[in-house]
Amino acid sequence: MPVEGGDLHYVRMGSGPALVLLHGWPQTWWEWRKVMPALAENHTVVAFDLPGLGRSDIPSGGYDTATTAARVHQGAEALGLGEVGILAHDLGSLVAYSYARDYPEDVSRLAALETPLNGFGLEEAYGLSWHFLFNQTAGPVPEDLIDGWRDVRTYLGWLYSSAKYPDAIAQRAYMAAYADDGRLSAGFEYYRAFPANAADNKAGAGEKLAMPVLAMGSESVFGPAVAQSFRQVATDVRQAVAPDTGHWIPEENPEFLKQCATLFFGPEPQEAPTGDLAPCAP
Repeated sequence: MPVEGGDLHYVRMGSGPALVLLHGWPQTWWEWRKVMPALAENHTVVAFDLPGLGRSDIPSGGYDTATTAARVHQGAEALGLGEVGILAHDLGSLVAYSYARDYPEDVSRLAALETPLNGFGLEEAYGLSWHFLFNQTAGPVPEDLIDGWRDVRTYLGWLYSSAKYPDAIAQRAYMAAYADDGRLSAGFEYYRAFPANAADNKAGAGEKLAMPVLAMGSESVFGPAVAQSFRQVATDVRQAVAPDTGHWIPEENPEFLKQCATLFFGPEPQEAPTGDLAPCAP
């Protein structure tokens, strides 16, 4: 669909209240394939490719989360979605926070997976993996070092090897998606915007999110750190720790995510306790 700066690719299915899915890096909307059918039983599910990634057009600039959230919000308005729930992972969760903060009247609930926020804990995780600072390095250094299919396959393959269940991840699909020079560079641009995101988040955190927030970390990576981060910017945070999974929860443990999403988003949203929600299974 047309948005400012280009077209925003999306996939839509199901009926009922709208639920927007935002993927992480280095992935596309395809990371939600294992959970979308279950979510679509009770929701109109819209899975966007973030601008510049997947099959969306590549913007010439504006990769900070506030600008990206505005583009996604424009896409949601173009579809006539109205108030939405948001389920997001990794980079998508950073965008989802800006969306919920800047358009609070349009967000009913927010579920954020596997990342603390810029300015509220993510910087402390840079020591976990060198890719955080490498991706933020000014261009064209990362672009020149990761050049072509073989380099992309090696780099992303190394990232996916940290998963608990690497074979559960659609690795070749994502490698193909990021083998395009423009989309690989767009991914780096999102990371280069991290300092700007942090400044913007801190400046805008005076008024905390009022809608319920499900903050989920994986047992093997961020765990309760996601909830600890979001409690600094939201008043109603429900914590969940996904067991038996690495960073890529929607692909490595989709059953747990489906259970938690059903509890949190509905069909009839339940007032789950504000403490630890794991396990989310009935």
